[in-house]
Amino acid sequence: MTADDSFGRLDDDNYPAYTMGRAADMLGASQGFLRAIGDARLITPLRSAGGHRRYSRHQLRLAARARELVDQGAPIEAACRIVILEDQLREAQRLNAEHGSATADAGAAA
Repeated sequence: MTADDSFGRLDDDNYPAYTMGRAADMLGASQGFLRAIGDARLITPLRSAGGHRRYSRHQLRLAARARELVDQGAPIEAACRIVILEDQLREAQRLNAEHGSATADAGAAA
Protein backbone atom coordinates (compact mmCIF):
# COMPACT_ATOMS: atom_id res chain seq x y z
CA MET A 1 0.00 0.00 0.00
CA THR A 2 1.35 3.40 -0.94
CA ALA A 3 1.07 6.60 1.06
CA ASP A 4 -1.60 7.82 -1.38
CA ASP A 5 -3.66 4.67 -0.71
CA SER A 6 -3.36 5.19 3.05
CA PHE A 7 -4.43 8.84 2.89
CA GLY A 8 -7.44 7.89 0.77
CA ARG A 9 -8.56 5.40 3.42
CA LEU A 10 -8.51 7.89 6.31
CA ASP A 11 -12.17 8.72 5.56
CA ASP A 12 -13.01 5.00 5.86
CA ASP A 13 -14.81 4.45 9.17
CA ASN A 14 -13.42 0.91 9.38
CA TYR A 15 -9.80 1.70 8.53
CA PRO A 16 -7.58 0.77 11.50
CA ALA A 17 -5.77 4.10 11.76
CA TYR A 18 -5.23 4.40 15.51
CA THR A 19 -2.63 2.73 17.68
CA MET A 20 -3.59 1.39 21.09
CA GLY A 21 -1.91 4.31 22.86
CA ARG A 22 -3.60 6.91 20.68
CA ALA A 23 -6.98 5.17 20.99
CA ALA A 24 -6.68 5.05 24.78
CA ASP A 25 -5.76 8.75 24.88
CA MET A 26 -8.73 9.66 22.67
CA LEU A 27 -11.10 7.73 24.93
CA GLY A 28 -9.57 8.94 28.17
CA ALA A 29 -9.19 5.27 29.08
CA SER A 30 -6.34 2.93 29.82
CA GLN A 31 -4.84 0.45 27.41
CA GLY A 32 -6.06 -2.21 29.85
CA PHE A 33 -9.63 -1.04 29.20
CA LEU A 34 -9.12 -1.56 25.48
CA ARG A 35 -7.73 -5.04 26.15
CA ALA A 36 -10.70 -5.82 28.42
CA ILE A 37 -13.32 -4.83 25.84
CA GLY A 38 -11.38 -6.90 23.31
CA ASP A 39 -11.50 -9.86 25.71
CA ALA A 40 -15.26 -9.26 26.09
CA ARG A 41 -15.47 -9.40 22.27
CA LEU A 42 -16.89 -5.94 21.81
CA ILE A 43 -14.14 -5.09 19.35
CA THR A 44 -11.39 -7.05 17.67
CA PRO A 45 -8.56 -4.74 16.72
CA LEU A 46 -6.61 -5.48 13.59
CA ARG A 47 -2.92 -6.12 13.95
CA SER A 48 -0.13 -4.30 12.16
CA ALA A 49 2.63 -6.25 10.45
CA GLY A 50 4.58 -5.91 13.72
CA GLY A 51 1.66 -7.33 15.75
CA HIS A 52 0.51 -4.03 17.28
CA ARG A 53 -3.22 -3.43 17.83
CA ARG A 54 -4.85 -0.91 15.50
CA TYR A 55 -8.34 0.55 15.95
CA SER A 56 -10.86 2.10 13.56
CA ARG A 57 -13.15 5.06 14.24
CA HIS A 58 -16.13 2.68 14.35
CA GLN A 59 -14.40 0.60 17.02
CA LEU A 60 -13.55 3.73 18.99
CA ARG A 61 -17.21 4.82 18.97
CA LEU A 62 -18.21 1.42 20.36
CA ALA A 63 -15.45 1.64 22.97
CA ALA A 64 -16.55 5.16 23.96
CA ARG A 65 -20.12 3.95 24.50
CA ALA A 66 -18.86 1.04 26.62
CA ARG A 67 -16.77 3.48 28.63
CA GLU A 68 -19.89 5.60 29.31
CA LEU A 69 -21.74 2.56 30.63
CA VAL A 70 -18.81 1.43 32.77
CA ASP A 71 -18.48 4.96 34.17
CA GLN A 72 -22.19 4.73 35.11
CA GLY A 73 -21.49 1.55 37.09
CA ALA A 74 -22.15 -1.28 34.63
CA PRO A 75 -19.77 -4.24 34.75
CA ILE A 76 -17.54 -4.27 31.67
CA GLU A 77 -19.04 -7.52 30.30
CA ALA A 78 -22.58 -6.12 30.62
CA ALA A 79 -21.55 -2.82 29.06
CA CYS A 80 -20.03 -4.65 26.09
CA ARG A 81 -23.14 -6.77 25.62
CA ILE A 82 -25.36 -3.67 25.70
CA VAL A 83 -23.19 -1.92 23.12
CA ILE A 84 -23.23 -4.99 20.86
CA LEU A 85 -27.03 -5.13 21.04
CA GLU A 86 -27.33 -1.39 20.38
CA ASP A 87 -25.06 -1.74 17.35
CA GLN A 88 -27.07 -4.70 16.03
CA LEU A 89 -30.30 -2.74 16.49
CA ARG A 90 -28.93 0.25 14.55
CA GLU A 91 -27.87 -2.04 11.71
CA ALA A 92 -31.28 -3.77 11.63
CA GLN A 93 -33.02 -0.39 11.56
CA ARG A 94 -30.77 0.75 8.70
CA LEU A 95 -31.55 -2.41 6.72
CA ASN A 96 -35.28 -2.02 7.39
CA ALA A 97 -35.17 1.58 6.19
CA GLU A 98 -33.34 0.52 3.01
CA HIS A 99 -35.85 -2.26 2.43
CA GLY A 100 -38.75 0.13 3.00
CA SER A 101 -37.29 2.62 0.50
CA ALA A 102 -36.74 -0.12 -2.08
CA THR A 103 -40.29 -1.41 -1.60
CA ALA A 104 -41.74 2.12 -1.87
CA ASP A 105 -39.69 2.81 -5.00
CA ALA A 106 -40.83 -0.47 -6.59
CA GLY A 107 -44.46 0.30 -5.73
CA ALA A 108 -44.21 3.80 -7.22
CA ALA A 109 -42.69 2.41 -10.43
CA ALA A 110 -45.53 -0.09 -10.92
